[in-house]
Amino acid sequence: MSVDPVAHNRAAWDLQVESGNEWSRPVTPETVARARAGDWSVVLIGYQPVDRAWFPADLSDVDILCLASGGGQQGPTLAAAGARVTVFDNSPRQLAQDQMVAEREGLELRTVLGDMRDLSAFGDSTFDVVLNPVSNLFVPELAPVWRECFRVLRPGGALLCGFLNPDVYLFDHEAMDTRGELVVRHRLPYSDLTHVPAEERERLWGANAPLEYSHTMAEQIGGQLAAGFVITGFDEAPHHADATAGWLPGYYATRAAKPPAHTLP
Repeated sequence: MSVDPVAHNRAAWDLQVESGNEWSRPVTPETVARARAGDWSVVLIGYQPVDRAWFPADLSDVDILCLASGGGQQGPTLAAAGARVTVFDNSPRQLAQDQMVAEREGLELRTVLGDMRDLSAFGDSTFDVVLNPVSNLFVPELAPVWRECFRVLRPGGALLCGFLNPDVYLFDHEAMDTRGELVVRHRLPYSDLTHVPAEERERLWGANAPLEYSHTMAEQIGGQLAAGFVITGFDEAPHHADATAGWLPGYYATRAAKPPAHTLP
């Protein structure tokens, strides 16, 4: 059966918001107040704050696209820190969390609904920074994401991206989640649609859970390079919630720069 990943995951993430997913819980007024005073941080991978050196030193007049980053967390924090922020997400309910915080705190923040592979809502060279926390596991291919990010960034701008270590998908989900055992089961690349029967998916996560896809390191880092980016930063962190945390990095993060105009072909 053919599944539209955009439609399925849009509905799934709307339900995640309703169920209180931790990435859908808006920041507090105290977090916003600290950000206004210059004390701020955001995450790309797990609970690990992004190195502030990956951002411009002063966010005033900096245009930031929070890509697939709804939920009322990164966007409002960066807006309170002085940036001009646009939050782009596939879930209306995720975007509503950002809108709620913006109204509550008197922040200027734009929200746009859409698929991260299609940023046609934005013109070329619109943003200085694209912040993309772990989310590309919800789309089946990455090349369009990297091409679009490169296009909408200004020369000299940067893509800050977090993504899942594909090796996490090697393991049997039930053994890992219920017993903390790492049992190799799946060949890579992995897809929820091809590697786990529908009945098992429904039993483990529910019929309306988001669909996930693994992506090779060639797709992740090689894809950014192929789009024209230069990798200027790299980081890793353990998975924040599963049994792989004691054995291997669960997440990677890259800072990828769009070369200055005088170096572009």
